[in-house]
Amino acid sequence: MPEVEPALGAGPLLLIAAAAVGVLLFLIMKLKLHAFLALVLVSLLTALAARVPVADVVTTLTTGFGSTLANVALLVGLGAMLGRLLEHSGGAQVLADSLIRRFGEKRAPLALGVAALLFGFPIFFDAGLVVFLPIVFTVAARLGGSLLTYGLPVAGAFAVMHAFVPPHPGPVAAAELIGADIGLTLVFGLLVGLPTWYLGGYLFGLWAGRRYDVAVPDILADGSPRTADDEPDSSVEGTSPAIASGGSSAGARTGTATRPAPPRFGTVVGILLLPLVLIFLNTGLSTLASAGVVDDSSVVVQAGQLVGATPVALLITVLVASVVLGLRRGQSGAQVESIVNSALGPVCAIILITGAGGMFGGVLRASGIGTALADVLGDIGLPVIVAAFVVSVLLRIAQGSATVALTTTAGLMAPVIEASDGLTSIDLALIVIAIAAGATVLSHVNDSGFWLVSRFFQMDEKTTLKTWTVMETLLGTIGFALALVLSLFL
Repeated sequence: MPEVEPALGAGPLLLIAAAAVGVLLFLIMKLKLHAFLALVLVSLLTALAARVPVADVVTTLTTGFGSTLANVALLVGLGAMLGRLLEHSGGAQVLADSLIRRFGEKRAPLALGVAALLFGFPIFFDAGLVVFLPIVFTVAARLGGSLLTYGLPVAGAFAVMHAFVPPHPGPVAAAELIGADIGLTLVFGLLVGLPTWYLGGYLFGLWAGRRYDVAVPDILADGSPRTADDEPDSSVEGTSPAIASGGSSAGARTGTATRPAPPRFGTVVGILLLPLVLIFLNTGLSTLASAGVVDDSSVVVQAGQLVGATPVALLITVLVASVVLGLRRGQSGAQVESIVNSALGPVCAIILITGAGGMFGGVLRASGIGTALADVLGDIGLPVIVAAFVVSVLLRIAQGSATVALTTTAGLMAPVIEASDGLTSIDLALIVIAIAAGATVLSHVNDSGFWLVSRFFQMDEKTTLKTWTVMETLLGTIGFALALVLSLFL
């Protein structure tokens, strides 16, 4: 990033920052300009308005874009491939059925939620929810009661994993932008996310199910939901349009024709735990090396840190999943290639948006806006973690997209964090969680997730606001409270 001396004072720079966010929201919300184009345009205009030298403008833009994508593109792409392999193989059905047998029918909502948490590690919110909906409908119809009793714990699980836990694009981009360690972000994402889901997703889902009697939708009658005896790969026809059209459908058709046996429960869980174990290995070894317990120059420690680096851990997991869920189940190499290729199309837009968010953050750094904002926050005494949450909440309410709120907030806060003293690696990871929490609250009519839940659960807007929106707000509020408490003691 080129070093540029601020050409304006703190007041004008902060006005430019506020105007930049306002223009960004106007372009996305009112003019319906694609978020990627809007972020690139606003980054360019902000650089010019802040008087970044014209000769340095393009370098500033491309450096911020490229440095963000260096990690984000790898993690999001590999995570999408892993999720696609698990989804295509019937892993979601196996997880749900096995956990319901182990937990018992009375605890079916808990079993479905736990399955969604496990499956939600690599797969995005909308795709994961759509894959799980036939299972949720089938269980709700068989056991009775309100659909919300089963559906909200599942939807909440996918929402928490999507916002709080790498390798999902939002937390990955935010961690990259503010310089947080991905491994620590993953650890604290789980430490905060799991109790957040239990309190705000599972328990609230049980309460909402008793209060609002939502019937199982009539789409059960057309045969789209699957039963436990159905072929797992039949779900391919019921996935979201983005997933279905994201790549070649030949692999899906071929996979359905060959009807391979579904994977075992232990196999699915093992594949989901593999990247977590490798990443934790890296984090643990790095911590021990910093404390002087182990020699960081030893071959064993360096090898453990290498295989536990998040991109390498995900690469290893995708290769293992390709063999275990593809080749060893009778799929040819071409079919496996088609399956993983179909995962990349839907995530391209997300990758570009996060890269453009990095570009915006780079401009804010180079212009001196971040330093000015840090000075203002210091004067009013607002802690960085609280400021990050508030900014994220405002952006989430204004434009709807959790990913855009995460990325834009991280871009705004990155220079503030750089100018703040005394922040540890744990503080940075918890700031990412606070941003993710803010980007979760108050999902309403400008959020695609709101309409996804509303239409699939066949609820009117008023009921969706009372259930889904309240749950999302609980998840974000509880998550931030836990992150704030941890930041005070760690």
